[in-house]
Amino acid sequence: MLIFLDTEFTDFIDCELISIGMVSEDGQHSLYLEVADFDRSRCNAFVQDAVLPLLGRTEGATVIQSELACRLQGWFASLPRSITLACDSQHDRDLLADALDGELPVNLQGWFDLRPLIDTSVFHHAVMGYHTPDRPWHHALHDAHAHRAGWMAWMDAHKHRE
Repeated sequence: MLIFLDTEFTDFIDCELISIGMVSEDGQHSLYLEVADFDRSRCNAFVQDAVLPLLGRTEGATVIQSELACRLQGWFASLPRSITLACDSQHDRDLLADALDGELPVNLQGWFDLRPLIDTSVFHHAVMGYHTPDRPWHHALHDAHAHRAGWMAWMDAHKHRE
């Protein structure tokens, strides 16, 4: 099963996790967490303008760093025995590994790199179409759902070519 992953973080150089969103390929499993005790002084101007205003809107999403690994491990344990994470950035992978204290879930079987699909028209249009004012860019869960929408559109387009 594919799990689409996205993160928001303070800065590309001084990188600290702010939020993480994941959704399964079938749409039946999702997780969104916001780290309450990240260092806001590490946020670059873009993050201050685009990411921070989106925080605090999802009930039950707030977690402190010391609880993060446990919440993530618990969610992964609720998933099928074989999952592959799909994301478009090495930063997402690294931040997830850091959040898990380097202890990757036993059911994590691999990674799928979405970067080659990003520039395809069908993927791009589906991602763009997913985002609305109610589902804004730079919100980790909405971006994970957008990746899922792009993947589904790409898969559907390629299924009809066979």
